[in-house]
Amino acid sequence: MRKILLDASALLALLQHEPGAEQVAAEIEYAAISIINLAEVVTKLFDTEVSEEAIQKALIPLNLTIVPFDEQMAYETGRLRTSTRQLGLSLGDRACLATAKIQGASILTADRVWLQVNIGVDIKCIR
Repeated sequence: MRKILLDASALLALLQHEPGAEQVAAEIEYAAISIINLAEVVTKLFDTEVSEEAIQKALIPLNLTIVPFDEQMAYETGRLRTSTRQLGLSLGDRACLATAKIQGASILTADRVWLQVNIGVDIKCIR
């Protein structure tokens, strides 16, 4: 079975019916998200004054696998800082990349700059 890891931007595109949402919807049954990126999604939704109840109502039916963040992922996230610094990737971005690399998953993201990252991970931009 193929493994798809969603970046926060991809999940937000789906939830907010933004461009690229259809690509995320097509892969949702195979999708997982790192707990770090889920925290980003929840934060962004709270920032737009979406209630906790509404957030849960939107997320629960997606039945996403939530990937815990462990020590190995933390070290890989730190290692990626050097090779991605010029791209301006955030901690959450690097955590997603590290998780996908360790898990052997492809990534869906809305961030085109990720296509410049060369760490042996299949990255698909939804826009």
